[in-house]
Amino acid sequence: MHSSVTLTLNGESRVFQGPADGPLSVAGLLVTLGLDARKVAVERNEEIVPRSRYRETWLVSGDSLEIVHFIGGG
Repeated sequence: MHSSVTLTLNGESRVFQGPADGPLSVAGLLVTLGLDARKVAVERNEEIVPRSRYRETWLVSGDSLEIVHFIGGG
């Protein structure tokens, strides 16, 4: 059984399905979005989430996230 989580992601309300084995983490969300955790910064409810805590930071309906991509250039 999957549970859904409604999040505000970069200002847009979106519904995500959590994994069957538990709640959705920041790391799980990044996988769902197809993003490389090494190339983004995540803010949850106006607080930066340290990359080392992505796997243990659980998301609940109503959370507001901002995800910023790092883009290199030369």
